Amino acid sequence: MLLEVRNVTKKFGGVVANKDVSFSIEQGQIVGLIGPNGAGKSTMFNMVSAVFPPTIGEIVFEGKNIEKLPNYEVSRLGIARTFQNIKIFKNMTVIENVMVGLHIHTRSSMLSAAFFSPRARKEEQILYETAMEYLKFVGLEGLYDQMSSSLPLGALRLLELARALATKPKLLLLDEIAAGLNHKETKEMARLIQQIKEKGITVFIVEHDMDLVMRICDKIIVLDQGSKIAEGTPKEIQNNEDVISAYLGADIEEKAGEGA
Repeated sequence: MLLEVRNVTKKFGGVVANKDVSFSIEQGQIVGLIGPNGAGKSTMFNMVSAVFPPTIGEIVFEGKNIEKLPNYEVSRLGIARTFQNIKIFKNMTVIENVMVGLHIHTRSSMLSAAFFSPRARKEEQILYETAMEYLKFVGLEGLYDQMSSSLPLGALRLLELARALATKPKLLLLDEIAAGLNHKETKEMARLIQQIKEKGITVFIVEHDMDLVMRICDKIIVLDQGSKIAEGTPKEIQNNEDVISAYLGADIEEKAGEGA
C-alpha cells in the first residue's frame, strides 16, 4: 500500500476539522477526495503533505510513519503537491520555477554552488535540460524564459504542475487543479493527469469539477463534516444515498462541474 491514513483526527482548538478518518491509496491509482464546503478536504491534504500534523492518528507512506516529519523530508520521500491558491516564485522565469523543484535532488555542496565550480555548472546544465522536459510535458516549453508573473491562470496551473512533477514524486496531490479553467483547459488537464498516471505516479486529487472527478478517478473518498461517509468507484459514489443526500443532490447531472 502506498499511503495509509489511519484513524486521523485534526482539531483546531475546539473545532474538529477531521474526525477518525481512515483510507488507503494503492500504487498507480487516481483517487479523488470530495465533499461539501467545510468537509475537511483541505485539512486532510495538508496533513498528508506535512503542512501540519494530525492531532490523533497515523499517516503511513510506503510503510513509514510521516505524520511527525517536516514537509521537506516528506517531499524527499516522494510526496509533492499543488495548491488551490497557486504558489509560484513571481520574480523567477518559468524554467527557473521548475528548476526549484529539481534542486531537492542535487548533490553539489553549498560551497561549490557558491563558487560555481565545474561540477556545479554541469549539474546546473542538467537541471536546466531536465526542467525543459517537464515544461514540454505540460506544453509550456515555448514560455520557458518568460517571467512567471506574466502568465495567465491556465498556464500558471500547468507551471505549478510541472514544478511538482520535477520533485519526482511517487504520490502527487492536486488541490483543485482545474479551478478557474475553461472547458478546453480542463479537458487538457484531465489528459495530463491520465498521462501522469501512465508514468507510474499515483495521484490524489481534491477537485470541485464533478465531471472531471467522475471521469478520471479509479476511487473516490467522500468527506462530510470532517468524517468519511463513503468510499468506492465513481459509479458506486454516484449511487450512494448518503453521498447524494450530503453532497451530490438528487440529480448528479446538475451538480457536475459545480463547486463543492
